Amino acid sequence: MSLLKLPGRLRPWILLASVLFLGGCQSAILNPKGQIGIDERNLLVTCTVLMLLVVVPVIVMTLVFAYRYRASKQNRYEPEWHHSTPIEIVVWAIPCVIIVVLGVLVWRSSHALDPYRPLDSDVAPVTIEAVSLDWKWLFIYPDQNIATVNEIAFPEKTPLNFRITSDSVMNSFFIPQLGTMIYSMAGMETKLHLIANEQGTFRGLSSHYSGKGFSGMHFNAIATDQAGFDAWVAKVKASGQSLDAAAYAELAKPSEDVAPTYYASAQPDLFNTIIAKYMMGSHGKGGHKMLGMDNNAEPGTEAAAQAHAHDGGYATPAPGQADGHDMHSMDSMPGMGDMHHDDAQAPAGETQNPQEKH
Repeated sequence: MSLLKLPGRLRPWILLASVLFLGGCQSAILNPKGQIGIDERNLLVTCTVLMLLVVVPVIVMTLVFAYRYRASKQNRYEPEWHHSTPIEIVVWAIPCVIIVVLGVLVWRSSHALDPYRPLDSDVAPVTIEAVSLDWKWLFIYPDQNIATVNEIAFPEKTPLNFRITSDSVMNSFFIPQLGTMIYSMAGMETKLHLIANEQGTFRGLSSHYSGKGFSGMHFNAIATDQAGFDAWVAKVKASGQSLDAAAYAELAKPSEDVAPTYYASAQPDLFNTIIAKYMMGSHGKGGHKMLGMDNNAEPGTEAAAQAHAHDGGYATPAPGQADGHDMHSMDSMPGMGDMHHDDAQAPAGETQNPQEKH
C-alpha cells in the first residue's frame, strides 16, 4: 500500500517508525575504527553541519513566508520597497564566511589526510603489497616473506604502509572502517597509509566495478595484538604452499568467491615484477621472464599461450601515461631508470646503441 493512500492520521506514525528502524543501521564510514577514518568522519560531519547553517534557515524561512503571506491573509502593501541593508548583509556575509571556513578546513585536511603521507608513530610500520586480480586480492608481506589471498592481519595501533597495483583492470582498495579509498591500476603503484586504533575484523572490498565476479571481491582485515599477529604469521608459514611463478600464473586466472589462501613464501620482488611487465610494454620482455613466461616459446605450446595472454590479454598503457602517475616506482628498480626515457621510444624490432644516444 502506498504511503500516499494511507489515512492522514497514520502517516506521521509510519514515518516515525521508519526513522526508528533506520536508526539501527550502522554505516562503516560513520563508525570508524582507525585514526584516518575518524578524521575523515569528523571532516564529513563538520562540513555537513556548516552547510546546514545555510540550508536549514532557508527551509524554515520558506515555510514561514508561505504561511505569513498567504492569499487569505491581509498584509501590508509596500510597492516602493526595494532594499534592506540588514537583509543584504545576512544574505551575503554568512555564506561568504562559511565558504572561507570550509575552504581552509578542506585545504588543511587534504594535506593532513594525503594517502601518500606516512603516519607519525614511534612504532615500526608493517608493509603490505596489495595486487588486485580477477576477482580476488593478493597480499604480499615482503618483510615476513609470506603472501595471502583475501585476508590480511596486522597489529593494532601500528602504521600500515600499503603498496597497491593491479594485474588486471582498474580496481579500488577500500577498508571503510579504517578510511580512504584508493585505486589500483596495472603498471602503476599507488600508496596508502592506515592504522587501526582497536582490535577487530574489518571488511575490505573493491569499490570499483571490475566484471562479473566483482561482488565477491572482498577480504577480511584483522587487527590484533602483537602476539596475535605473530601467531597469524606462523599459521601462514605453516601452510606449506609457495607462491612461485607457476603458482602465481595459476592464481592470476579469473576466479570468483575465493576463500582465504595462505602462502608460506613468495617469489622475491614479485610486486615490482607485476608492475614491470606492464611498464615495459611490447618492447621489453623482462617482466614476463621474471614471472617465468617465455615470449620466445615455441608456438602452440602452453608457455606460448601464457606469454600471449599476458601480451595481448591486457591493455598496455600509452607512452607517457605512466609518467603522470608513479614513474618513481619504476626508476627505483635496477636497470629501469634509463629504459623508459630512451629504449622505450625505439620501434619494435630495433635496438638503440647506448653510444649513439650520447
